[in-house]
Amino acid sequence: QVQLVESGGGLVQPGGSLRLSCTASGSIFTIHAMGWYRQAPGKQRELVAASTSDGSTNYGDSVKGRFTISGDKAKGTVYLQMNNLQPEDTAVYYCRGDITDGLGRTSNNYWGQGTQVTVSS
Repeated sequence: QVQLVESGGGLVQPGGSLRLSCTASGSIFTIHAMGWYRQAPGKQRELVAASTSDGSTNYGDSVKGRFTISGDKAKGTVYLQMNNLQPEDTAVYYCRGDITDGLGRTSNNYWGQGTQVTVSS
């Protein structure tokens, strides 16, 4: 079984920074891609940043220039450095993985439990 576990959320003032971490564990054969999504109350879940299978990165328009995704797929880790946080960044942040497990089954629907980020003065 594959698990994704996020950490690093919390309360921060506007203009502050946070770094989120996600680690994949379990019966993993290959990690193809990992990324971060967020969901604010009353809104749909949206892409924040993703590291794709070909090594490229994609960012949501609202976070470009402020957030940076990094990590090591071989180690099952992905990070999200968030700078100049604003109240509109308040949301639950989820890690997502596109993973082939030890039985050879591939799914892009592996999700962590989420970590709350609150930006408020």
